Amino acid sequence: MRIKPFQAVYPDFDFIASPDSFFGTVKQDYPEYSKNGFFKKTAQEAIYIYQIKNSRRSYTGIIVCTDILDYIDGDIKKHENTIAAKEQQQMHLLIARTAMVKPVLICYPDVEEINMLVKKYIKSNEKFYSTTFDSTQEVHNFWEVSDGDTIQKLQELFEHKITESYIADGHHRCAATALLHTRTQNKKNAKSCNELLSAYFPSSELEIHDFNRVVEAFSNTCSLTQFLVQLSQVCDIETMKEPAKPSKKHEMSMYINEEWYKISWKKSVLKKYKKEKVVLDATLLDEKVLKDIIGIEDIRTDLRIKYVEGPKGIEDIVSRCTKKENRIAFLLYPVELKDLMKIADDNKIMPPKSTWFEPRMKNGLLVKEI
Repeated sequence: MRIKPFQAVYPDFDFIASPDSFFGTVKQDYPEYSKNGFFKKTAQEAIYIYQIKNSRRSYTGIIVCTDILDYIDGDIKKHENTIAAKEQQQMHLLIARTAMVKPVLICYPDVEEINMLVKKYIKSNEKFYSTTFDSTQEVHNFWEVSDGDTIQKLQELFEHKITESYIADGHHRCAATALLHTRTQNKKNAKSCNELLSAYFPSSELEIHDFNRVVEAFSNTCSLTQFLVQLSQVCDIETMKEPAKPSKKHEMSMYINEEWYKISWKKSVLKKYKKEKVVLDATLLDEKVLKDIIGIEDIRTDLRIKYVEGPKGIEDIVSRCTKKENRIAFLLYPVELKDLMKIADDNKIMPPKSTWFEPRMKNGLLVKEI
């Protein structure tokens, strides 16, 4: 990876009474905030160590700029398809703001030399700044790495030790930045966009949570009884005494009609996919249940599907289902990072909303102007 330091724009906390309120509106209002003095610019280029701490643990990575060609050339790998309309929307936002207000979250396999360098720097240097979000009970810490030797060492390690990395969150921002780069090349007076604001976290510093589905399933053509009969042809179904998330891959929890079930794919179903390197439960659910039984042809656009991130918990799932009698919830086991990497390495695509990564970053904490 070809990483670079950058001159950051950062918030002036003398004018920010509520971080939750302020940073929640930066995405839309950054140009106005910038114009009115809510942000200031660092005196020099730097790389930033970024740490997010909550009640359970901390997550530590670095924020840099990456040469956009690393994404265009396929060294930064994707696992989701992007939608042209959303790419266009993101590109318009970049142009309107003339800034990137949130880094793309990128994962890479752990490199011990990088881990040790970052830990040593944190231990021996003062923070650049820190802020707390009451809504999530998180503390976000930043260290400014501006000395040339440390920057050069990080650049060399990323160039020689990290030959490929993986987008965790921000597929459309990557695509939009690449699109803007392509369209502004060799154009006079155009805003150049040759770099991607990136937050790199080693695999040990990221968590993948489940991403669940609540589906409006029943109609005049598909009753509860008919659904369960058809489901039993592709899954083994067991009643559950109490609510619980699935405990392993190829097992799901289902909430339907105020009852909980454990459902597992039949061996005959999995056998059909034995030639595949990775078989995701989300893929099987989309094909064998949502499409073949419920009749949802396009999972990307069908409004009958709602996606619920795992950290919201079982209570949120139940609440959504009780609002309408015809809703079913499917709770999936989290995707393993090694499976995501295999899919991306093979240039394949995962179903939408397959992964929920933590930590979650905020808009406006560090900004890169373009």
